[in-house]
Amino acid sequence: MTKAVIFDMFETLITHFKSPLYFGKQIAEDMDIPEAKLREIWDPTDYDRTIGKMTLEEVFGQILRASDKYDANLVKKLADKRTACKVECFNHLHEEILPMMEELKRKGYRIGLLSNCYFEEAAVIKNSVLWQYFDVACLSCEQGVAKPEEEIFRRCIEELDVSYEECLYVGDGGSHELETAEKLGMKPVQAVWYLQQGSKQPTWRKPEFMQAESPLEIFKYLEN
Repeated sequence: MTKAVIFDMFETLITHFKSPLYFGKQIAEDMDIPEAKLREIWDPTDYDRTIGKMTLEEVFGQILRASDKYDANLVKKLADKRTACKVECFNHLHEEILPMMEELKRKGYRIGLLSNCYFEEAAVIKNSVLWQYFDVACLSCEQGVAKPEEEIFRRCIEELDVSYEECLYVGDGGSHELETAEKLGMKPVQAVWYLQQGSKQPTWRKPEFMQAESPLEIFKYLEN
């Protein structure tokens, strides 16, 4: 019997690709440096930001100093624009996201969030319309561990007070999350409602997993 549903956040509950992006290319333009120069520091520090060892502002500072362009006001401007990009994602929810969450609550399912995210993203998530629905939230930057490592799944399951076999895991499939969920005994479902072929999303359809074409379709996997 399924007692809980754990969701991924990005490209599952929200998407970056319905609103203007503020990724490496756009940040480099605002720094007035080549994107390749930015990525010399941006890419290698991604994991440290993901597990909370570095902040966005610290990385921006490193990049600007390496380019002889450091300015505290510019760091703040860049961080504010990055945060605004994340906030905007919540203005473009799939129309079934909130009805799905409401129905899960009504039916008594425990709801977990398991997200690889940075500190600036965690702050936005906690101030979002979705935050109220989660019984448990394991955010990588706060946990010091990230998907696909089994430890972050274990912590979420323990806080939800269910077994792996009693849990449905719903995610777009990035970070090998579906594979780890399946290995641990969860029922993994790939959320494909936001996937856009040809975009820079981190994954595409994985036919080896069950798929939900829309948020409310997850109920057919809860009821089987």
